[in-house]
Amino acid sequence: MSEKILIITGDGGESYEVLYALHRFQEANFVTEIAAPRKRALNLVLHDFAPGWDTYTERPGYGADSDLTFPEVVVDDYFAVMLIGGRAPEYLRNDPKVLEIVKEFHAKGKWIYSICHGIQILATAGLLNESNITCYEHCRPEAEAAGGKWIEEEATRDGKIISAQTWLSHPDFYRLIFQNI
Repeated sequence: MSEKILIITGDGGESYEVLYALHRFQEANFVTEIAAPRKRALNLVLHDFAPGWDTYTERPGYGADSDLTFPEVVVDDYFAVMLIGGRAPEYLRNDPKVLEIVKEFHAKGKWIYSICHGIQILATAGLLNESNITCYEHCRPEAEAAGGKWIEEEATRDGKIISAQTWLSHPDFYRLIFQNI
């Protein structure tokens, strides 16, 4: 088994989710690689929930460099893919190569980890059919319209898909991931 994990994100990806994934997997001796539309420094953002706001706030976050582009991804090199949230999935779900990558992970029975808005990629790829999933609550209608069964838990597993609501779900999300590796 490969000990590499692919992280899919791009500009507008949630900074804390990217950095936490990098550090947590590296701490456990896994190799991580970030795939993005272009190989360069990514403009990541921080989302937070502020009193008095009807939605989350956004500001520039810590950056990270992508290691490869989507066309350079070889799915057989990895045992899992992480779909980062933030705003990046809003446009990445329209990239045919991203959808091809995620579908190939699924077809080969490899792990798929999705947090927050990452579920938008799985929904567009048509991979939520009758799956128990969770995600950011405002992505719930989209996930359910794509056939997912939304579970009101911080993190949940259905087959080889492990999903979480937001970066606030990290403890439950990573506990579930590492229980199943």
